[in-house]
Amino acid sequence: MTTVLLTGYEPFGEFDRNPASRLANRLDGRRCAGCSIVGRELPVAFDRARPALVELLERHDPDIVLSLGLAAGRSALSLERIGINLRDTNGTPDNDDRDVIDEPVTSDGPDAYFATVPDRKMVEAMNEAGIPATLSTNAGTHLCNDILYATCHHVAVNDLDIRSGFVHVPFSHEGAAAREDTQPSMALETMARGLEVGIETAVAVGSDTPR
Repeated sequence: MTTVLLTGYEPFGEFDRNPASRLANRLDGRRCAGCSIVGRELPVAFDRARPALVELLERHDPDIVLSLGLAAGRSALSLERIGINLRDTNGTPDNDDRDVIDEPVTSDGPDAYFATVPDRKMVEAMNEAGIPATLSTNAGTHLCNDILYATCHHVAVNDLDIRSGFVHVPFSHEGAAAREDTQPSMALETMARGLEVGIETAVAVGSDTPR
């Protein structure tokens, strides 16, 4: 059976709730289309997120890693296509109060990695299921980009047979309602269903990853 590691970041900065970790916890233990989902929360901390991820990879030996993070202002599930070798917190320190400016994710890596899940087909399947989803080439320079790049780099240098990707998620309705400003949002149940559809597609497509 295919094992899918689904990670979601904890709350951070001004966001006292994060749908990413809630989705990872909600889908933990779920079985769909011949795969088993392991959902885990990751810390929003540059010095702790990658070691936590590596520990999860060693413990669960997944076939696919799909990481999640909050993107305030987006109205759809956004599948990121590229992780770049750059860290810049742009005035929003991580949860260890670390503020990073113009640092590489790793000093021995290429400028960028493409995600290796079939992101376009995943988006098409989500949209066909009635779930708003889109491709994105901007994962930012904070920890969302960091974990996509770090995962791809770890897989590459260790020659692992693991496909990896990243999904930015909108606010949940509850998260948006708790804010003073108006923000796009999506029901947590809809996001969870979209992720299931995407995961089922990634498992069915296998190693064929057209971009």
